[in-house]
Amino acid sequence: MHVIRTTAMAGMLFLLSAPLAVAQDHPMGFFITSVGLGQGGNLGGLEGADAHCNKLAEAAGSTGRTWRAYLSTQEAGKRGVSARSRIGPGPWYNAKGELIASDLDQLHLNPNIVLRTALDENGNRVKGRGDAPNEHDILTGSMEDGTAYFPTDTEDHTCSNWTSSGDGSAQVGHHDRHGGGNTSWNSAHGSRGCSQENLVSTGGAGLLYCLAAD
Repeated sequence: MHVIRTTAMAGMLFLLSAPLAVAQDHPMGFFITSVGLGQGGNLGGLEGADAHCNKLAEAAGSTGRTWRAYLSTQEAGKRGVSARSRIGPGPWYNAKGELIASDLDQLHLNPNIVLRTALDENGNRVKGRGDAPNEHDILTGSMEDGTAYFPTDTEDHTCSNWTSSGDGSAQVGHHDRHGGGNTSWNSAHGSRGCSQENLVSTGGAGLLYCLAAD
């Protein structure tokens, strides 16, 4: 009888631990930067933003992956670079192994991005609405489908292609899916300006979404 009970308990423990084991099998492919670059919308362009993503990912123990910042650019007379074209096909998991999106369609139509799941590279929750300070504005420069703004749109949505910490504006998303009735994770509204102070006053900290492109 003792042997049977021991075997049964072992089986139950295995079943209880199985979901955790499965989750841990998925490498991180999505995170919000725990810190910004501190220069507002001046990220050093796409190259500087990508380098920031890779630096934080490697410091968190992620190796052998190519990380891209989820950012779009604008260009006079033609479509700029679109964020969705930079980040690979998916799937993407957060630092705790939870699925964020299986592919580009799910990422832009129904992603698992909410306050609980939109974690930083260390698996920590990023401050959102109701926290002090609120840092739910995440820089994207993108429309809701992940594409760059049309060449006929003369407004600046990318802080001069991520080189300005003064004039201009940046389109941001709300990682907690709250604020002003707008639940878009990638295209909620524009910032008040491109300085670090402007981003903070709008409800952000110059943070980025980073996704593994491989």
